[in-house]
Amino acid sequence: MRHVAAYILAVIGGKADPSEADLKKILNSVGIEPVDEHLKIVVNQLNGKDLFQLIAEGNSLLAGMPTGEGGGSSGAVVEAAAEVEAPKEEAKKDESDSEGSGSDMGMGLFD
Repeated sequence: MRHVAAYILAVIGGKADPSEADLKKILNSVGIEPVDEHLKIVVNQLNGKDLFQLIAEGNSLLAGMPTGEGGGSSGAVVEAAAEVEAPKEEAKKDESDSEGSGSDMGMGLFD
């Protein structure tokens, strides 16, 4: 993915067909050691193609992909959120009960 991102940056930066050396320069500038095999694949697969058209085609393919939102998962999230909130509410009740319940027998800690 890093290699593809470097390719996109090179194209946006004005290189119509970036070379492996261009991608290496970009990756090295941010402290990433590129993998030569991956660079070759990216350059061979993308050079000569309209990058923005490829991105548009990819977006249309992803639009139909299920994202995992559905039936049971949202209910589990709601239940988990309720479990997190319940202890907070109980803690508030305990604090209010101990302050006004008279359990200190009329004497405060600092009286």
